[in-house]
Amino acid sequence: MNINITGRHFEITSALMEYIENKFIKINNHFDHVIDVKFILSVEKFDNIVDATIHLPHLDINAKSVDEDMYKSIDLVINKLDRQVIKYKEKIKNHHQSEGSIKNKLSD
Repeated sequence: MNINITGRHFEITSALMEYIENKFIKINNHFDHVIDVKFILSVEKFDNIVDATIHLPHLDINAKSVDEDMYKSIDLVINKLDRQVIKYKEKIKNHHQSEGSIKNKLSD
């Protein structure tokens, strides 16, 4: 997995990089097939904007948040991505696997 963090109009500090990597562990715990992650952090007047894209097998997930505090904006993006990853994981799960065992029990 590759995490790419880019800053627009300001320099990324090591504390911000470490904060993003630590928060991203939450998503990695739910779904470990993440191929690539891109975070774009930018500042416009009083707004701190975080735009994140996760490349998964067969799908790209994107989330964006705007807040006055950069760390809060990162938290919001991570939460949005986490919800979308969980939804993706549920969709790809084979829900019909248990139906075969029920049919076998009924026929016995």
